[in-house]
Amino acid sequence: METKCLEIRDHATFIPVICIRPVPVNEAQRYLLRRDGYRGGPDETCIIMIDAQCRGVAYDCSDWRSRTKSTAHRYIEQNWHDLTDGDVVDVAYILDETDTPKRSERETAPA
Repeated sequence: METKCLEIRDHATFIPVICIRPVPVNEAQRYLLRRDGYRGGPDETCIIMIDAQCRGVAYDCSDWRSRTKSTAHRYIEQNWHDLTDGDVVDVAYILDETDTPKRSERETAPA
């Protein structure tokens, strides 16, 4: 399975998330993922997003009752292969509400 840790940002918002693309790396994972309803192959498009401190989890972007989380989840799903650990998913920028994407708090927070 592929896993990425990302930083979701929005207006006055910081949410660290863990995202999983359920692509099996062995036969046991393939079997169990398929039994759970996933494709179980390299063409999997589903992304499972786990909210900060495991306060919620969803594989469907529309399950989040938050503009920030649903927009970020959709963006992550559509851009999975371009994202790497620590990347910022800036919802305000994605929605053209700002001209410049936010930088990571990892880079901007005081030490």
